[in-house]
Amino acid sequence: MADTGAVKSEDTPFEGGPMDGRVLPVLLGPTGQPPKTYRIPVPNPDGPPTVLVYRRAPRGHGKLGIQKGWKYEYDPEGRAGGGLKWPWSKPDRPDATPGGRPDDTHG
Repeated sequence: MADTGAVKSEDTPFEGGPMDGRVLPVLLGPTGQPPKTYRIPVPNPDGPPTVLVYRRAPRGHGKLGIQKGWKYEYDPEGRAGGGLKWPWSKPDRPDATPGGRPDDTHG
């Protein structure tokens, strides 16, 4: 394998879905953590490729409560997300209130 210089990677386990039990080297970001979402395109000869979506989760904690690392868990729905959540942003789902509309306080 070629020398990547300052680029670091970490062997990260995958749980669930077609990648269950596999460990792949995942590139780390500038903060030393792998990305929150890992997408794997799978070719489909009959149409557009299928994309497997995995979400980052803590691997576990040691005796002193220090996190051991990260793992990826399969997200079968493949929800879009992982972007920044600002306090003034609208909710992700349109039916944030019961009935899908604001509460009627005037009768």
